[in-house]
Amino acid sequence: MLSKLLSLLLLSACCLGTSPAAERPNILWIVSEDTSAFWLGCYGNGEARTPRLDRLASEGSRFTHAYSNAAVCAVARSTLLNGIYAPSQGTQHMRSRHPIPAEFRPYVFYLRGQGYYCTNAAKTDYNFKGKDAAIWDESSNKAHYRNRKEGQPFFAIFNLGMTHESSLFRQKKEPVTRLKPAEVFVPPYLPDLPEVRSDIARYHERVTQLDDRVGEILDELENAGLAEDTIVFYFSDHGGAIPRGKRYLEDSGVRVPLLVRVPGKWRKLSPFKEAEPVSEPVSFVDFAPTLLSLAGLEKAPQMQGRAFLGEHRKALEKGAGVFLFADRFDELYGMRRGWTEGRWKYIRRFMPQQPAAPYSNYSFGQPAWQAWREAYRKGSLKPEHARLWESPQPVEELFDTEADPWEVKNLAADPDHAARLTGMREALKQTMIAVRDTGIVPEPMFAALGREQGIVPYVRAESFDYGKNVDLAFRAGEGKDLERFNAGLGSKDPVERYWSLLGLRIAKVAGKAESRLEDEHSANRVLAAEILWVTGKQEQAKAALAKELTREIDDYSLLNLVNVLERLQIVDGLPPGAIEGLRKRAIADENSSGYVRRFLKRFEQGAPD
Repeated sequence: MLSKLLSLLLLSACCLGTSPAAERPNILWIVSEDTSAFWLGCYGNGEARTPRLDRLASEGSRFTHAYSNAAVCAVARSTLLNGIYAPSQGTQHMRSRHPIPAEFRPYVFYLRGQGYYCTNAAKTDYNFKGKDAAIWDESSNKAHYRNRKEGQPFFAIFNLGMTHESSLFRQKKEPVTRLKPAEVFVPPYLPDLPEVRSDIARYHERVTQLDDRVGEILDELENAGLAEDTIVFYFSDHGGAIPRGKRYLEDSGVRVPLLVRVPGKWRKLSPFKEAEPVSEPVSFVDFAPTLLSLAGLEKAPQMQGRAFLGEHRKALEKGAGVFLFADRFDELYGMRRGWTEGRWKYIRRFMPQQPAAPYSNYSFGQPAWQAWREAYRKGSLKPEHARLWESPQPVEELFDTEADPWEVKNLAADPDHAARLTGMREALKQTMIAVRDTGIVPEPMFAALGREQGIVPYVRAESFDYGKNVDLAFRAGEGKDLERFNAGLGSKDPVERYWSLLGLRIAKVAGKAESRLEDEHSANRVLAAEILWVTGKQEQAKAALAKELTREIDDYSLLNLVNVLERLQIVDGLPPGAIEGLRKRAIADENSSGYVRRFLKRFEQGAPD
């Protein structure tokens, strides 16, 4: 069996265009967590102390428009690993383990087929069904390129967690910070609160710790005599960690630092001059094709990005942009998509009836988030800082990130930018169609519609009218086609029924929603009940939601249900014993990472966050 697998790997590598015997560079990835580009000195932060990263930037290429396609780790990593957008794989929901097609192979598969020794120290979190560590030669806290065979090229990842958002959670004893909180710069999208200032000062300490560790890794490479044979990448898995960073599609959440040092021996593999900034947009979907290109391989046919370095580099095409996405993060459902060409950013909310905070209650371990929420509850915020907590949210946002780098001025309603808005909206829609974005299928329907094969074959089948459904999803967010929505309720397609219901929900019009209270899919039944609630039929809605608690539904349907129960704030109004019934259901909540149990804990405390 093992010899058969090795033969398959070698055959695959040869088919991609090179020979295992060819000399190839080593490749080292240093990946930090939750670090937006603006935290580093080389990206213009005068308060930063990051000498080793700044030096790395001076020795290589500093990409000024590098993006994580998703603003949270597991979703971003599934895109990185396979070179395929998470929504094209059905991996866009945080900590989900849905099956993906077998042909969606990770870049590690191809590198190992070329003789590379591949190590990962140590985070995986790839967000699809399977054993994450099994794809590597070694994946552990001790995984290291030094364990390879003599003369064997290596690909190695060192994942550094000291900058993770949890590093800002309340601790018993905090070290004295180098910067005085009263003197730090507060980005204008944040309220100027003591806790915000304190967390900014504290996070600078974490970034300096990161810089120190990067220096140790680079020194180790140098001391081993490998620096001239090794291409080094440094980047972050997404933005963060202060509020409105991680989980948000603004640049504070998705624009990441990317530094690439290509030693003289391998300069032919990069078209960029040393120490000069690179302005062409790149994103995580491009990293897998780029790795293969650096190893002399053409990209695998299923990969969706482009190689921006290496023998098979593809120049940026005119009109090319970066596709951004956000769906369920931890326990909270929602759907947003974005498109950027570098300067201009378009964000669309498909569920604008929900506030923009929080997208995960996990964030509230951080004092700055707690303080911002408390200030909102007290009514002490400026309107621009209260907006994040209010609903409905704008369906569309358009930002000029050069004139407005902190993305606080939404230009979507500005007639001077009407043509640009239309163009970017259409670019986003056509991208979703081209990549078959599975986000238009509610996650609670994945198991029933995808069955053992996963949701990807379902949305790619000729029998599924993808264009019709994505168009309806765009209409639903605006809530302005009531005739179309009511007609869609009678469709045989459960996805069409879902978006038709959502259109009525956003319009706050009951229409024929009552007819879907016995729909075959829980997501549609729950949405129909929610429509009744917001249109004044609250007792009927409450009875329907209470009934849903008694039905045999899967974990994701149950998670969606408790999302609605919390959002409508009707937990206390449920029949006696409902919470106890929910507790029993939550015991089997394995596939959704215990998120139902998180909700239950808040319900029992009587103060949902």
